[in-house]
Amino acid sequence: MGGNTVFEVSVKMDVLKEMVGVISTLVEEVKFNVTPSGISIKAVDPAHVAMLVMDLEPGAFERFEAKDMAFAIEVEKLKDLLKLGGSGDVIEMRFDGDKNRLVATMGNLKKEMALLDLAGMSDPKVPQLNLESYVVIPLAELTRGIKASETVSEHVALTAEKDRFTISATGDRDSAELVLGPDELVEIKAPEMMRSLFSLDYFSAMVKAIQTKDPVRIYLGKEYPMKMVFPVAEGKGEVLYLLAPRIEE
Repeated sequence: MGGNTVFEVSVKMDVLKEMVGVISTLVEEVKFNVTPSGISIKAVDPAHVAMLVMDLEPGAFERFEAKDMAFAIEVEKLKDLLKLGGSGDVIEMRFDGDKNRLVATMGNLKKEMALLDLAGMSDPKVPQLNLESYVVIPLAELTRGIKASETVSEHVALTAEKDRFTISATGDRDSAELVLGPDELVEIKAPEMMRSLFSLDYFSAMVKAIQTKDPVRIYLGKEYPMKMVFPVAEGKGEVLYLLAPRIEE
């Protein structure tokens, strides 16, 4: 370890798996913005329907030493790393500036991965959404609502009102609806009824990537983007997920 370290971290396989799971729902290439106080990722899917922002504190890592820098890599290469170890393992990663590679080490195994050119990778601007209505929902309930909807339609409607939150889908012939009240929800705040329709593909993929046992917070508006927030890395990181609505005919 020299004094000129730009990026050198150790991370639990579980945490890396969680990160890669979330990122891979939207993009095939990812840019890591690194500072001494953590890592930030902002990514938009190719169709510009969804966006994610992931912020990780140094505490998300077993060891974290970094200066201000950025690098980009194909998500598939990170997925390949996950195959090299089990859940209890720790993997070390460092940036090799001379070769422009990310070097991963696990025990006596070393893998060097070529990085992408940063030139074409700008950071998307995160829209400021002032959404007053939100629901805090256990992941199990959210998953149930999605599973019921998937058999019916490609779209799912989320509705928040005074004392209830509804996940519903309407197809040509079938419909499904999960209604949750204050007993099933951790918290709900909806001064007036808010309803928006979303692509189930995106929403479902993102929810399936959530590894936390903590409840998920969803902000809603009227035919407005959804904002979903949940912790990663045992609470040492957070993901913000934005999904554009389908405007109903």
